This record gives sequence, C-alpha cells and structure tokens, in this order.
Amino acid sequence: MSLVVTNQTRIVVYHFQNRKMKMPTFLHSFPPRSFFFFCFLLLPLLLLLLLLVSPSSSSSSSDSSNEKVTVSLYYESLCPYCADFIVNHLVKLFQTGLISIVNLRLIPWGNAWIAHNGTFLCQHGNDECLLNTIEACAITIYPDVMQHFKFVRCLEQLTLENQHSEWVSCFRRTGLGTSPIDCYKSGNGKAIEQKYAKETDQLIPPHKFVPWVVVNNLALQEDFQNFVIYICKAYKGNVKPDACRSASTRIYDSNEKMSPFEPVCYVDRNKKSYFTIGH
Repeated sequence: MSLVVTNQTRIVVYHFQNRKMKMPTFLHSFPPRSFFFFCFLLLPLLLLLLLLVSPSSSSSSSDSSNEKVTVSLYYESLCPYCADFIVNHLVKLFQTGLISIVNLRLIPWGNAWIAHNGTFLCQHGNDECLLNTIEACAITIYPDVMQHFKFVRCLEQLTLENQHSEWVSCFRRTGLGTSPIDCYKSGNGKAIEQKYAKETDQLIPPHKFVPWVVVNNLALQEDFQNFVIYICKAYKGNVKPDACRSASTRIYDSNEKMSPFEPVCYVDRNKKSYFTIGH
C-alpha cells in the first residue's frame, strides 16, 4: 500500500490493489498535521466513553449480588421448633422465588456448648451433636444453597416425624453423596462446628432461643416468623419480587410479648442446663 499526497488539492489517496479511495469530503479542509492533531484530541474522549459505559454493563450481575439480603438462621437439628421453621416456613424462600434476593446462611449449633475437655454438649443429647455436625459438613461440602438446603430440610422433616435415626436416607432422597459422613469421621466436622459455636456465642444481642433469625445483622427475636417482611424491607434492589408485594408491612414492637403459638427452644445463659418450653 502506498500513500500519495498532492499539495494542490490536499487529497489523501490510498493505492491498494490498483483501486483509489478518497477521504471523506469534510476532512478536505484539514491540513495533514491538523487532522492528526484532531485525532489525538479525540482519542481521550473515546477512552472516557468506554470507561463510563463498560462498567455499568459488566457490573450489573455483581450489583445484584451485592443487593442480596443476608438471612442467617441459628438452630439445632433436633429442636422440633427449629425443624418446623425450616420445613414449613423457611422453605417459602424457595417456593416464592425470594431466594433470588437472599443470601441464606444456616448455622447448626444452637444451644449447644463446649465442655472444658472439648466435648460438644447438646440440648437434645448426643444424636443432636452428631446431626448438627453432619448438617454443618453438608453445608460446607455442598455450598450451593439449593443443594444443602434440600438435605437439611430432609433431615429436619425426619425430626418432625420422630424418625431422625433414618437421617442417612436423606443422601439418597436428595441425590447428594455421602461425603458429609467422611467429614464427620475425619474430624473436619468438629472444626466447622467450633467455628459455628464461636459465631453463635458472639451474637449481638446474644441469642435467647432457637430458631434465631438475623436479617442483615438485625436479630428478629420473637418476630422471626415474619422474616419475609424484614427481607422485603431490607432489599434495596430496583425491582422487588412478587412475594414482597403481597407481604404484610407489620413490624414487630419489642414491647410486645411473643405469641404463644410460636414455641422455641430456650437457652440457659449459665451453660449448665438447657430446657425446652412449648405450648
């Protein structure tokens, strides 16, 4: 390719494969030096436009992730009221599509505590310590909430039916592998539970019972059954799910007494004896 510039007409002509192509007419008035100077000035503006446009389109997915509401459930595997909440209430997140705006965290420790010799002591006995750890392992090994929630719900359904001894069947029912059992046997599960114990112990305010629900660092306390309302109010996205439009707007008054229809498993702050109060 050769470049020919005639001084008389100041037309730049490109010779390529014996064809001639003239520059656009509006550029005829630009001397060669002025033309290149004009391009030099235009380049930063183009780069600025790219910087302004590109992030907005590429970050849309990350923005939606940042807008998610974090819901943390502190519970124990054999508390019947925790089981009822998971099986019959928390499942609404998945049934209504609210899970799309929620970062759901399950923390299976509850009212347990650690003895001086490092042994776990659970409110409902050794079986609960075992199942707390199995669930903790499942949550860790299968981080996809769609997967591990199915397993946890299956196990808690057995708790409601007084058949928790059949918990191994939940691997077959949910199609998940039995890696959580290996996690328990290897001692990795104990390390996970110790982490959950520390997190539960550092709750502010301290948990008084389980199920204990926290939405974006706000403890719902006695109003935990209305968790959907709090999720919808906490969500800052532009478009709220349909479930939020139909949700009640009532918010719990801390001076109100807990409804007698919402029994829970209480904790003794002395960490010596635990008891369950129901109706």
